[in-house]
Amino acid sequence: MKQQEGVIKYQLNHTQQPISSQYSLTDINAWRTIAVRLDLIGQSPERYDNIGFGNIRQRIAPHSAQFIISGTQTGHLEQLSPEHYCLIVKAEPQQNRLQSRGLCKPSSESLTHASVYAQNQAIQAVIHAHSPEIWKQTIALGLPHTTADIAYGTVEMAAAVEQLFQSGKLTQTSLFTLLGHEDGVIAFGRNMEETAWELIKHLSLAIRIELQCVNR
Repeated sequence: MKQQEGVIKYQLNHTQQPISSQYSLTDINAWRTIAVRLDLIGQSPERYDNIGFGNIRQRIAPHSAQFIISGTQTGHLEQLSPEHYCLIVKAEPQQNRLQSRGLCKPSSESLTHASVYAQNQAIQAVIHAHSPEIWKQTIALGLPHTTADIAYGTVEMAAAVEQLFQSGKLTQTSLFTLLGHEDGVIAFGRNMEETAWELIKHLSLAIRIELQCVNR
């Protein structure tokens, strides 16, 4: 059965109050807008039953376990305001629990993102995109990936992400696909710019493969 996008599956303890104005959203907002224009984040009647897809996040400080993330179902907005972001106060992937604060709730993929951050303190930014091009070319591009039987937003997905990092498959690339999550791609890096360019690079490589197939 096809999974519905945007459904929060973890235990969420959310406090409905504004996030602090001390957090700068300029960088994350700029790169999110670019991702929206590239159809990597967004909302469309032709995709996923018109439910918003993709999100973006960054740590609030280099060694902090807390991070800012775009809120659930904000894909229809090209540019976000502070009320469209929330703060992940505490994430416990193995216990399937998340604590957050903001005027909107965190995305359905937040638990998976938290697992990425937990693997390496150097990871400062994560973009969860939906790219049919990259996703369909997972094998051709030799990309690390979670298997098709593992659903997004679950403890099993968090464990699978941890296993990918431990396997060493992510030492040469900072991007992997989620084969159990239609078109799901996760890129990560030391900053938002590095993360976004990793995603855009693989999008161009995937499109190149598609064009080569068409022109044969």
